[in-house]
Amino acid sequence: MTATQDAALADTTAPAGAPDSTPASGRRCGWCRSLLAVQESVGRPRLYCGQACRQRAYEQRAATAKAGLSADVVLVTRAELDGLQDRLYQLRCAIEDVQTLLAEKPTKAELEQSLADLVRSTGRLDRLWLTGRAAG
Repeated sequence: MTATQDAALADTTAPAGAPDSTPASGRRCGWCRSLLAVQESVGRPRLYCGQACRQRAYEQRAATAKAGLSADVVLVTRAELDGLQDRLYQLRCAIEDVQTLLAEKPTKAELEQSLADLVRSTGRLDRLWLTGRAAG
């Protein structure tokens, strides 16, 4: 996994409202994960892009606490879980295709195509949580 992919995966797994450990230029909102504007002033770094995201994160923390769940619990719908499992399966298949191809002494073009498929599969995973959340 490259450093960029590793950073993107770490970015997707941060709990809502958690401080972002990425450099200031790449900080993301603790709720919707959109990029935050670079902060030029001194003081605590912003965690949210606006009041609405701050409120949603508070509501989520309050609901999980009321339900007796720990802060690191993530709830997803069955459809979201199925989508993640599909993407992971595609990635596994792409890795197996590369492994099989390497055992067969591939041409440069075949190897390039197989690696492009692998990168494409990984890219879909990297974008998993980078989209905004539905307000609710």
